[in-house]
Order: sequence, then C-alpha cells, then structure tokens
Amino acid sequence: MVIRFFNWIKQAYALLGKDVRVEFRTKYALNSFLMFALTTLVLVSFAVGPYILDEILHSALIWIIIFFSAMAGLARSFVSEQEKGTVYALKLSAIPETVYFGKFIYNFVLLFFVMIIVIPSYIFFLSPPVGNPGLLILVLLLGGLGLAATTTILAAMVSQANVKGNLLPVLAFPVLLPLLISAINGTRLALEGFPLGEARAELQILFSFFMIMITVSLMLFSFVWED
Repeated sequence: MVIRFFNWIKQAYALLGKDVRVEFRTKYALNSFLMFALTTLVLVSFAVGPYILDEILHSALIWIIIFFSAMAGLARSFVSEQEKGTVYALKLSAIPETVYFGKFIYNFVLLFFVMIIVIPSYIFFLSPPVGNPGLLILVLLLGGLGLAATTTILAAMVSQANVKGNLLPVLAFPVLLPLLISAINGTRLALEGFPLGEARAELQILFSFFMIMITVSLMLFSFVWED
C-alpha cells in the first residue's frame, strides 16, 4: 500500500516536471495567461478612469479577470498532449489518477504565478483598499485551488470533444458559480478589512468546494481519460 502510494506520487511528480519543462521552453500557457490578464487589467483601468469603485465592484472585477485568464491559459493542458501525439504514451505509462493530479498541480502553480503578478498590478492601477491582506491571500489561495481542480477535469473532457474552441468557459461557468460567488464575497470582506472570523462561511464554502471537486475528479477522471 505504501509502495503503491509512493509510486503514485512519483508518477504525478514526473508528469508535473515534464509539463513545467515544456512550459519553460514554449511559455505558451503562461503567455496566454499574462497577455489576457494584463490586457484586461489595462482596459478596465482606462474604462474606470478617475471614478472610485466600491469594494464589491473591485472584488467582482478581480475574479472576472482571474476566471477568464484561467480559461485562456488552462484550456490547453490536455489538448496540447493530443496535438503533440504524447497522449497515448501518457495513457500507457501512467495511471489516470496520477495524470489528473500532476496536471492539477501544474495548473494551480501556473494560476498562482499569474495571481502573484495580476493582483499587485490590479492594486497598483486601480488602488482598491486592502483592509485585511492575510484574508485576501487566503481567499485567493482557496479560490485558486478550486478553480484549478475544476478546470483540470473540464479541460480533459473538452479535449475529447470534436469542437474544442471556447467550450471550456461555457462548461466551467455554471460549475464554478458557487466558487465565484463565495470568492467575490470573501474578497469584498478582505478589502473592507473584516477579520478572519467574519469570512468563515466563505472560507468554508471555498474549502468544501475544492475538496468536493478534487474527490469527484479523482473518482471520474479514469472514465474521461480512457474514453
């Protein structure tokens, strides 16, 4: 049992390392992420101009930018395997759950890296008040985990479809709606400076959403992957 678990971790780590090396060479997903996020951020900054937004609008804009950036950058995590012809080698060499877990970690690392750039840029351009930075970081981490877990399983499903295009955002939005609502509320509380205890409900929803999505994805991924 212990040996099987370590083999599981080893395969997931090997897949993560492979994806990171490929991304360092091509920078396709990272460029897609950053170009979309920064372009949207600059457009929003020009559109808002001298007007002062309240905290709920800032929270909604932050998560709209994160959501659509994730759709632009993470959609190709499985499509690229098919285009390069490596998908069959991957199916033969790794068990499905390790493929999902390796891709999930890769997607979360990518998303977290983009957040590190986008959130300070948003604060610099639009100057929202950040009353509780610790709570803001916690909401972004939990929201990012749920977003990456959901996007990974949906990207695998989309890669099997004949018409890939913009299918991922259409499928992801209704599934991610509970996460986005809680993330926006949690971000609003962080911007308004509420203590951690006041955001307990939002944090519990974000954590529960992540745990449900990672569990359901690990249970269903083999059916999607071997179809």
